[in-house]
Amino acid sequence: MFVDSHVNLHGEKFSDDLSAVRSRAAEAKVSAMLNICCNIKDMPSVLDVVSQGENIWASVGTHPHDAKENPEITAADILAYTDHPKVIGIGETGLDFHYNFSDRKAQLHNLMAHIDAVRESGLPLIIHTRNADEDMEEILTREMKKDPFKALLHCYTSGERLARVAAELGCYFSMSGIITFKNAHDVREIASWIPENRIMIETDCPYLAPVPHRGRRCEPSMVPLVAEKLAEIRGWTIEEAAQKTTNAFYNFFDKAVRSS
Repeated sequence: MFVDSHVNLHGEKFSDDLSAVRSRAAEAKVSAMLNICCNIKDMPSVLDVVSQGENIWASVGTHPHDAKENPEITAADILAYTDHPKVIGIGETGLDFHYNFSDRKAQLHNLMAHIDAVRESGLPLIIHTRNADEDMEEILTREMKKDPFKALLHCYTSGERLARVAAELGCYFSMSGIITFKNAHDVREIASWIPENRIMIETDCPYLAPVPHRGRRCEPSMVPLVAEKLAEIRGWTIEEAAQKTTNAFYNFFDKAVRSS
């Protein structure tokens, strides 16, 4: 059984066939999923999706792309949702200096508000980071030294230095369909050595469909393909990849109840 640690099922790309998508996921032995909130205003839709079945969880937060829509976001805004039984993580938040859809000041404020909420709630943090390695390294190093918290660098595509620093700090990592892409040599190299008890898999659907589905709408039923590639990279069996990544999910998101 597999766990897809990062899905986006509440958007319009799944509005017409969500039930069929979830059925295909079950047929592919996907036992659980985490539906990610990328803008706190979307939490009603996020929670509506996760209320429709068991073994699908939610996070609460605002993506760095949307930080401009919540430039004054506070920890209290985020904490308003953390008592919900299905909310098991905070984020995704972080820094994206590739697209810069939000200015740096708004992104940095957004990230720190989420860290404050993590410390107050005890829930783990889901981080997006792109073209921001130096800033993310500085923030994680400083904030972990000040008051440690659980952090996951999702869909990891950043550099080796940040990965090594984050690994030393105890961070978890999640690998997506990108590890199946022909030219993703650097990402596969990092996937080969990060701590084996802190690796998860994800689709980040509807984005980043793995080979041989690249270019199509991605969905959770494709996460076994990520597991297969990770198993190849690490020298694991597919059963070992499934078990290790599932264990990492439940160790990290310890508010989630593992299905029997």
